[in-house]
Amino acid sequence: FFFQAEDGIRDSSVTGVQTLCSSDLNQFVTEVGDRVFFDFDKFDIKAEGRATLEKQAAWLRQYSNTRVTIEGHADERGTREYNLALGERRANAVVNMLTALGVPANRMTVISYGKERPAVLGSNEAAWAQNRRGVTTITAGAPAM
Repeated sequence: FFFQAEDGIRDSSVTGVQTLCSSDLNQFVTEVGDRVFFDFDKFDIKAEGRATLEKQAAWLRQYSNTRVTIEGHADERGTREYNLALGERRANAVVNMLTALGVPANRMTVISYGKERPAVLGSNEAAWAQNRRGVTTITAGAPAM
């Protein structure tokens, strides 16, 4: 989980903006979920991924000053170029779903890491399944920890 502090958001009962604190960031990862997984060579959102993105969207609507980066990842199979393109399609699929669920697109940035940042090392289906993912990271509006 990665976040980068920016000028913090201010708590305002007038605007309804909530203050984001360390426990909120932890909640995002542990309770909401920061990632969705994809099938081999696919970028469509599966049912369990949609459930995670619905929770993310609700959380992001609550913390309306928070910006995120959507990372697209692939497993080790295929060329670097192919996996970068696939990772971008996966990240954009996440953005499209979050946008459809009410998160403004201008709060999200897309980056593809292709196969360059595996979550799990190994050359087997168990490892590959964990590496075919889209990860939502908090990049702004978060306090320093």
